[in-house]
Amino acid sequence: MTDLTSKEWQDQIAKDPKAFIIDVRTPEEIEEGIIPTAINIDVMDPQAFMEGIESLDTNKNLYVYCRSGRRSVQACLILEQQGFDTTYNLLGGMLEWDGEIVQP
Repeated sequence: MTDLTSKEWQDQIAKDPKAFIIDVRTPEEIEEGIIPTAINIDVMDPQAFMEGIESLDTNKNLYVYCRSGRRSVQACLILEQQGFDTTYNLLGGMLEWDGEIVQP
C-alpha cells in the first residue's frame, strides 16, 4: 500500500491506464458524492466487501478511499491479503479531496 495526497492521487490516476477506484464508505456517506468512475464497496460490511472484491481484476492498480483515510487503510490491507499487489490509499480521504465529486 502506498499513501498518496490528493494531488499525487489525481496526478497518478491521470497517467495510470490500469487505475481502478474504490470508495469503501457506507451507502449513507456516498450520498454526499463520489469521485468520478469510483465503485462503492462498503468495507464496514465484511461479507459484502469480500463478495464485492471477488470479481475485481488483480492486475488493476486499486485506488482506495473513505471519508478520512482510516477505513481505506484497512481495505488496502485486506485487498493485499487477497492477492491485489498494487493499492493506493488517499491520505485524509474525502475530507482532503480537492478534485471532482459527482452524485452517485
